[in-house]
Amino acid sequence: MSEFAVLSGVTHSSSTLGGELTDTLRDAIITGEIAQGSKLSETKLAKKLDVSRGPLREAIRRLEGMNLIQHVPQQGARVVMLSKALILQIYDAREALESKAVALAAEQMTSPEIDELHRLIDAQSKQMRENSGAFVPAESDYAFHEMVVRGSKNKVIERALLHELYNLIKMFRYQNEFANTSSTNSLVEHRQIVYAIEQRDPVLAEVTMRRHIVHARARIERRMS
Repeated sequence: MSEFAVLSGVTHSSSTLGGELTDTLRDAIITGEIAQGSKLSETKLAKKLDVSRGPLREAIRRLEGMNLIQHVPQQGARVVMLSKALILQIYDAREALESKAVALAAEQMTSPEIDELHRLIDAQSKQMRENSGAFVPAESDYAFHEMVVRGSKNKVIERALLHELYNLIKMFRYQNEFANTSSTNSLVEHRQIVYAIEQRDPVLAEVTMRRHIVHARARIERRMS
């Protein structure tokens, strides 16, 4: 059974169901089970998932807030199309926001949180050895960046990155095999970022993160060309 069909025939409260529908549809969009540019028919989705249209509308509104769905005049709700221009704009925004986030993290992260970053880096190193040093898996990469963003203790930046931009980045990386892993340099760059945080040096942390994301953006631009 696909993840998209998990909710079929299940009864929940409206609020709980709205949240579960959001998660199910978000995952279906990220993985491409619901294709880019697809029109979302409330009638068809409600029938497929065996739910009422109220919670479904709530889920669609939430997905619009995540930028995964766009409301097109006279057409209704459609899944976003990830053009090259949009992806590069997303990475420009990510560069600005994550650079600020890591500068704040260098000042705000606790010692136990920094220790957790070290444990994650060690796990990435082990994963790379097990994969002949070929790459940092995408999920481990997300975990690292999410930990840094949360360490900024800035809820506005956290929401913009984790609730909006990261969903689009995950969608792009999941649906493009060449983008679904990070280069071997990523582990070195992650260690440099952690070092800057550990030294409580916001300027070094910001410069290091900015360079890290610029490198990722450049790799993507080359491959998409």
